[in-house]
Formats: sequence, C-alpha cells, structure tokens
Amino acid sequence: MPTPRFTASATRPAVLLVACLLALGGCAESARLTVTDGTGPNPTLPTPAKTLIPTVNIAPAKGWPAGGSPVAPAGLRVTALAIGLDHPRWLMVLPNGDVLVAESNAPPKPEGSGGIMAWVMGQVMKRAGAGVPSANRITLLRDANGDGVAETRSVLLRDLRSPFGMALIGERLYVANADAVVSYPYKTGDTVITAPATELVQLPAGVNHHWTKNLLASADGSKLYVSVGSNSNVGERGMQAEVGRAAIWEVDVKTGAHRIYGSGLRNPVGMAWDASGKALWTVVNERDELGSDLVPDYLTSVKDGGFYGWPYSYYGQTVDVRVQPPRPDLVASAIKPDYALGPHTGSLGLASSSGNALGAPFASGMFVGQHGSWNRRPHSGYKVIFVPFQGGQPSGQPVDVLTGFLSAQGDALGRPVGVAVDTRGALLVADDVGNVIWRVSAQP
Repeated sequence: MPTPRFTASATRPAVLLVACLLALGGCAESARLTVTDGTGPNPTLPTPAKTLIPTVNIAPAKGWPAGGSPVAPAGLRVTALAIGLDHPRWLMVLPNGDVLVAESNAPPKPEGSGGIMAWVMGQVMKRAGAGVPSANRITLLRDANGDGVAETRSVLLRDLRSPFGMALIGERLYVANADAVVSYPYKTGDTVITAPATELVQLPAGVNHHWTKNLLASADGSKLYVSVGSNSNVGERGMQAEVGRAAIWEVDVKTGAHRIYGSGLRNPVGMAWDASGKALWTVVNERDELGSDLVPDYLTSVKDGGFYGWPYSYYGQTVDVRVQPPRPDLVASAIKPDYALGPHTGSLGLASSSGNALGAPFASGMFVGQHGSWNRRPHSGYKVIFVPFQGGQPSGQPVDVLTGFLSAQGDALGRPVGVAVDTRGALLVADDVGNVIWRVSAQP
C-alpha cells in the first residue's frame, strides 16, 4: 500500500508552536464554521474548514463538587457505585455481579517520539485530566447487599501495561494491555489473582497515537475480537506505521492466530453484540483537523472483511484530499457507517441495551459513552446517550441518558468512558475525571 504524504500546514514546527501557545490561551477559531448536528444515518457533511492552526478547545478537568453528580431523565436516578478511583476507563460485569474496573492511562511515549505535536497533545491531555501516570490495575467492586454501593473493593490485578478491555471465557479472564492480550485463571468469587499472565497475542504498540485496546468474546468463546486504533490522524507517519491498526482483529482463543476482521476504522473502541448476538457493532472516533463539524464519530455494524475508508475517505466515499497518493480503488469499496454520533464527540463506551431495567424507552438499542471533544467549538459529547434500534438498525434521534458533565463555565466536572449493564439491569458509567463509577437505575 502506498505511503500517504500528509501535507497540512499543521506539520510545520513554527505553526505547531503557535498552536501550543494558543491552545493554552483558549484562542478563537480562525475560520467561521457552520454548526451542524452531524447525527443519524445520513449526517450533513459540510465542506472541510481550512484553518491556519488546528482548533483546540479542551474543557479543563475540574472534578465534581461535593454532592455533585450527572443528571438523568425523569424516572431514573443516579448514584455512585464507587468513588475515589484512579482514572477509571473501562468496565466489565462478571456473571456473579462483581464489577471490574480498568484504572488506566496512556503508556509512556518512546524516547524522542512525536516532537512538537506530541508536546501539544501532552498539554491538551493534562488539561483534560489524562496527563497522570497509569495506575495499571484492574479493581474489583462488589455490592453484596444490593444497595447500589460497592462495600468491597479489591485490586484483582496489578502491574499491568495500560490495561483496557476485559473478557471472561470459561475460567480464563482476558485483558487487553496496550501491547498484548493476556489471560489469567479466574474462579467465581475471586477478589485477587496472583497467577502470572499467559500471553495470547501481541498487539501493535510503539508511538501509540491511540493506545486503548478493547476486547469482545464470541458467543461460543472460541474467538476474541480486539479493537486497535490508528497510529496517526490520517496516516502522516506512513502506512508502515499502521500495519495491523485502524482495525478490529479476530483472534483464535486456543492458538492466538489472528486476522483482520474489519479495517479502515480510525479508532474503534467500544464493541458490543446486537440483541441477536450475531452482528458486531462498534463506535469509532474519526479524524481531526477538518474543522469543528467534521468528521462525525459513528456507530456501525462491522462486516467481516469490510473496509470503512480510513485514511483515504470518510463516511463512505468522501475523499480526504490530504492523503497522497490517493487510493480510488479502496475508496470505491469503503462502507458507509450506519449511524453518525456527531463530530468530535469522543464516543468510546458501547453497551447493548439487553438486560437493562431502565424502562420502555431503552428497550432496544445501544448505550454510548461520549468522552467529549477537545478540538471543537462549541463542545460536543460529554454525556451518555442511547441510540434506539428498530429491526436491528438504529432508528430515530439519540436520547440523552446522562448529562451535566460540563459546568456552565465550560469546565469538565466529569467525562464518561466505559458503559455496561449490571446484573440487576442498571447502567454503569466509568467517569475518568470524576474518578467515579456512576450507577443509573429506575426510580422505585
């Protein structure tokens, strides 16, 4: 595959230095953009906005004031399952009701990697509350008395490598570190695992433009699906740096043999099976530096062998002219995503509505945790939404499930990431700025 050449002016060090200074000062965007919703099966795609410098508009991480919490719709209530965690990113509910939380952050960058752009992003991440060392652990929460508050907290696994996705198959617990999928023996009720890890398959690591790796087990437990984000915005490091990336892998649990299941997915994170258990769905973070209203993040089913455009095109056959040389052959095969979630929403968490007890409006569809924008005016995301399904496909407008993560002053009181439905039908939400696991349940 030819190596793309990234020609945007943002690669020039002098321009990037200006971007650094303006990012810290909260500069206004240099071009007037048309605000568009960018949601649904057929989103409006405006003309790319060409600006001298990339838009940077991060909501500074403040955390919740005493007694503060997100806001749920009428008929639902919000409580804290656990507080005082260390950057909780991802969730998994075990069959016995225990909840696993990956407390994690990005791994250290390789020596000398990234240059000025890495410095810019480092400043952005610090303001977003992500510039802290990774706790590198998985914590187990147990609410034995069913009051919605975990009275037991135990470090199940420690000394991991930026862990994220988790999956249980039989009596093996699988964990996706930033650089490999590993497994451990697990028995129902375990609160600590001391056995050494068994490596199943290595994963692309290195510079780690996108470091999170997620896991989803097949219904029969024979396969693991692993999401691997790109190593760049639009291939500016060359496609050799993208081998195995911007893709979902299918991994044989017995042998570790793997293949690319779906590709051209810039940064797929959350994955879930639909109600039938047959269609794999994912949420994808799309590319940057085309303006505040491009490109919509999206929710889509993933076809075996399907290609979804990155980096050569977006939302089907819309060509990204920054990538040179072009690949019209690949663009022609690009599959249009099923449902747009809005530009720069940071849609990360994904959970099927199956088993939830929140009431009829949430009977069929997907919950999505939107971490929030860092490069859009106005802010987008910073909430949990529900995408209703009909006939196995998204239908209608998204419904807000949790809001209030942004203050009136534009500060981030919290930022939602992973979402999961617990064994009693409540929705759990990992908040990596508030360091809380929120629990959304129906009012008695």
